[in-house]
Amino acid sequence: MAQPRHAAAQWWRSAVIYQVYVRSFADGDGDGTGDLAGVRARLPYLAELGVDALWFTPWYVSPLKDGGYDVADYRAIDPAFGTLAEAEKLIAEAGELGIRTIVDIVPNHVSDQHAWFRAALAAGPGSPERELFHFRPGRGPDGDLPPNDWPSQFVGSTEPVWTRLPDGEWYLHLFTPEQPDLNWAHPVVRQEHEDILRFWFERGVAGVRIDSAALLAKDPELTDLADHPDPHPFVDRDELHDIYRSWRTVADDYDGVFVGEVWLPDTERFARYLRPDELHTAFNFAFLSCPWDAGRLRASIDTTLAEHAPVGAPATWVLCNHDVTRTVTRYGRTDTGFDFAAKAFGTPTDLTLGTRRARAAALLSLALPGAVYVYQGEELGLPEADIPLDRIEDPMHGRSGGTDPGRDGCRVPLPWATGEPHAGFGSQQEPWLPQPAGWAAYAADRQAADPGSMLGLYRRAIALRPEFGDGPLTWLPAPEGVLAFTRAPGLTCVVNLADAPAELPEHTEIRLTSGPLDPHGRLPKDTAAWLRA
Repeated sequence: MAQPRHAAAQWWRSAVIYQVYVRSFADGDGDGTGDLAGVRARLPYLAELGVDALWFTPWYVSPLKDGGYDVADYRAIDPAFGTLAEAEKLIAEAGELGIRTIVDIVPNHVSDQHAWFRAALAAGPGSPERELFHFRPGRGPDGDLPPNDWPSQFVGSTEPVWTRLPDGEWYLHLFTPEQPDLNWAHPVVRQEHEDILRFWFERGVAGVRIDSAALLAKDPELTDLADHPDPHPFVDRDELHDIYRSWRTVADDYDGVFVGEVWLPDTERFARYLRPDELHTAFNFAFLSCPWDAGRLRASIDTTLAEHAPVGAPATWVLCNHDVTRTVTRYGRTDTGFDFAAKAFGTPTDLTLGTRRARAAALLSLALPGAVYVYQGEELGLPEADIPLDRIEDPMHGRSGGTDPGRDGCRVPLPWATGEPHAGFGSQQEPWLPQPAGWAAYAADRQAADPGSMLGLYRRAIALRPEFGDGPLTWLPAPEGVLAFTRAPGLTCVVNLADAPAELPEHTEIRLTSGPLDPHGRLPKDTAAWLRA
């Protein structure tokens, strides 16, 4: 197997990791759904892009009630995507190109089609099978009220997190009714997940991304949130750390890496997950949701680096993922931040402005110390797509009463070839989500031939990124609205978010810019540059 680009033992500390949403990446068998055959065929593209690893969102057997995050079998690939043997080939073939593989584990809940939950339904109240989940009698004279007042984890949803069965018991699901929560106080649940980790590490994966990592442990009394806000009854409970310490011993047997999805406002508690015997890294959602504003971006960067420093963990930087409005669209709006609660239909967007800012943001994120995650299609500059109402599949839309447009707009199948049906995503079969008119204008083949395209920018930036080395970030004096910092061995990143063009710092060479300089050699608004000092 070829040596990965970051062959050092701690490759993950500075890696560029590409997120693959399999269903929308590439269709290898022509049925309208992306699959592992499509990914395997596009591995040369990913190698040319220069990424160090691929993170796959869930590819397991699933009814797809929540985009695959409702898992029915953690040890099998969904037939729509391929087979386990094909996944093993993909892991090996990517490795031969120097690209590692990270898989997604969803430990908080399973699908209602999972064998455990089906057995629990069949076994009835009081059975050992139901102890693997959270089954409870209801409240009220007839038990017809939910057991507690916990809110849904889908922002904007007014639907309860409890569903009542014909036998009178209720079961907990922080997300959809098709995603029953597991009881992590049960030793069988813990042992099963450690076995699942070993299963995938044995097949050559380099790491595991942990979905909803701060939600697993629940207050055993299932106390009302209104009566028990601190400690929270199901978010960031202290019991979680023992779980992840046990997981870390498994990962260490394989030199495996963990990245946690940890949404927490408390930076000190966030850092606890990154202690040397727990998770290796966690996603940086504060940076992702930060508006395009120099002061707030600098504060986000400083806070991120400060909260990681005490535990010696690397920061992670990401502009978009499979849950978040595409960067080009978000940066073209009046409100350039991201908040699930603020999503709405018909928000005006200036895509030209958004694209210019997204190009600058790409150079900013790739210059920062730590690991960078790139969501598929960001390197093509894809905007958020408007999905016809009758084609929306994301449950966030339905559970909001139709007010939330959902997350399908950032999950539209990728455009690969300008002159082919459905922009080269597959064959004649229409993709599972419709591509907007003009989607082929973003096609990878067209951009590959244009060094000035978004794809050309990403390829060049990823190739040059190692020049920043392993040094710390040092801010340089700069006018208001301009971010400028250097890192050993002397490479400087400058990003102009001010209204006027900015003079470049002293330099010997311009290594890369996100857009052309003005006629006086100054950096225009919403433009970034990498300079050799």
